[in-house]
Amino acid sequence: MTTIRLTMAQALIRAMAAQMTEIDGHVVPYFAGMWAIFGHGNVAGLGEALYAERERLPTLRAHNEQGMVHAATAFAKASRRRRAMACTSSIGPGALNMVTGAAVAHVNRLPVLLLPGDVFANRVPDPVLQQVEDFGDGTVSANDAFRAVSRYFDRITRPEQLIPAFARAMSVLTDPAECGPVTLALCQDVQAEAFDFPMHMFAPRLHRQRRARPDEGELADAVAAIRGARRPLVISGGGVLYSGAEQALATWCADRGVPAGETQAGKSALPPSSDMTMGGIGVSGSEAANALAADADVIIAIGTRFQDFTTGSWGLFRNPDLKIVALNTQVFDSTKHAALPVVGDALVTLGELDRQLGDWRPESAWTSRARAARQAWHETSARFTGSAPSGGALPSDAQVIGAVRKASRPDDVVVCAAGGLPAELQKHWQPERPGGYHMEYGFSCMGYEIAGAIGVKMADPTREVIVMLGDGSYLMLNSEIATSVMLGQKLIIIVLDNHGYACINRLQQATGSAPFNNLWENSQNMQTFPAIDFVAHAQSLGAVAQKVSDLTSLTGAVARARAAAGTHVIVIDTDPHRTTDAGGAWWDVAVPETSTRESVSAARRSYEEKRAIQRLGN
Repeated sequence: MTTIRLTMAQALIRAMAAQMTEIDGHVVPYFAGMWAIFGHGNVAGLGEALYAERERLPTLRAHNEQGMVHAATAFAKASRRRRAMACTSSIGPGALNMVTGAAVAHVNRLPVLLLPGDVFANRVPDPVLQQVEDFGDGTVSANDAFRAVSRYFDRITRPEQLIPAFARAMSVLTDPAECGPVTLALCQDVQAEAFDFPMHMFAPRLHRQRRARPDEGELADAVAAIRGARRPLVISGGGVLYSGAEQALATWCADRGVPAGETQAGKSALPPSSDMTMGGIGVSGSEAANALAADADVIIAIGTRFQDFTTGSWGLFRNPDLKIVALNTQVFDSTKHAALPVVGDALVTLGELDRQLGDWRPESAWTSRARAARQAWHETSARFTGSAPSGGALPSDAQVIGAVRKASRPDDVVVCAAGGLPAELQKHWQPERPGGYHMEYGFSCMGYEIAGAIGVKMADPTREVIVMLGDGSYLMLNSEIATSVMLGQKLIIIVLDNHGYACINRLQQATGSAPFNNLWENSQNMQTFPAIDFVAHAQSLGAVAQKVSDLTSLTGAVARARAAAGTHVIVIDTDPHRTTDAGGAWWDVAVPETSTRESVSAARRSYEEKRAIQRLGN
């Protein structure tokens, strides 16, 4: 066997550079780059290895470890899980900063390779700077925090351990069912130790998309259930996009007259112009999708993990005889709530279903009802987004969305993650192209938006990326504005300033509680209202920034930002109280069973009534 003597870090980076993938007939590197913030746990070993391979595996500098994982995760999502990026940090705070980003990737089933530095395997200099010591377990380090949020975790304590560990890492990152974050904790002394690695480890390796075919028995059960349906409804999840099945699903629904609702991850798979596209479903869904969900006799769920926002905390489906057909690559997701599982690739399985269903169609009245419901919802949405505030009032989030849409184009991508905006965007944004709606709503991580948008832009530089976020998310993680400027990854960032955490303030009051600790004005012991100058702050990070006073000015500012070369930040004050009160569904947020406040007790009585409609699963 031919070998080459390399340090463990050098072997890792060479092996990463040799991984390839095929997209639309073109072979490209699987890893698009390495995000790195160097410290004493990775600068010497991994840093030297990255420098040597910088032409084949670019190293990208970030400003926050959580932010760089968000960027890598968003890149993978925008690349439909066909490509990935890696992230490396030092051993202590840097590593733990990446854990939140790892959770985002884990929940959303997205591939990212995490390479935190670790303590000395030989333990001679213990305790080293930033080392976490456990009084009862000498093997523990800060990186054990990654175990719960990694699909695969390994700690490399000898150079040769890299050989099987890296092979396993690649199998997880590229598998449609197992896909998620991988953590290889790299002991800092081992990074620098040499070993005679086999040359085959560095030979180019091509990873093609695996398309699992459904089991014949499962497919037959699904076909029988759908054939018996008079009022079916499709739920289109993120798996539709990852499979590249969006056109096949849109055609299937249109040809057969089957209406479809979309999850946050699945939105943009179906064209909003189709009369079978009902829009978002669930807690932040449309009236059209949710009304149909209540009466449907068969739910055909494709590529969704049935998050509570999708199912209305399992209170959305009211038909006592409802059957669920769950098409997914992952058995775990396809067997939830006593569903009939169909484990397989969405594109392949849709083709099989179509062939075996023959001339089946739902009852014509159901299709007609769906068309009418969709039209009514579009008219409702237009009332919320098309109007302007009167009497000097501040605009609502929906009105801001309407103004931004006026300046948008079909290829634009809107990016968001947390607060009240995900609900308003799911109801009102109309993405005309697949991938035009990028929402991180699996973990709903405040701070994802700007960093994630960089990854989206890197995945497809030809598309304009519009970030929409509240002042709360902006203040949590804004440092990657400087990264976008440094890397020349232009973003249009729209900050909706409602002076606090307005979404949770509304939820707080909806559960009977007093407004407390969410808006600035309701914060205990506040001595001075912080009049934050977001424009000056964004400018200090290198962006062009301005504040607008009305919706007309906002539309013009977005149009000017489109024509510019660099990152633009646009700030507008918004109403923290007004929201779209049409559409949506109940969300299970537990209300205190006892309270001295009558408003809480009343909310509890209402809560118990709503719990009675929940579908109990297994």
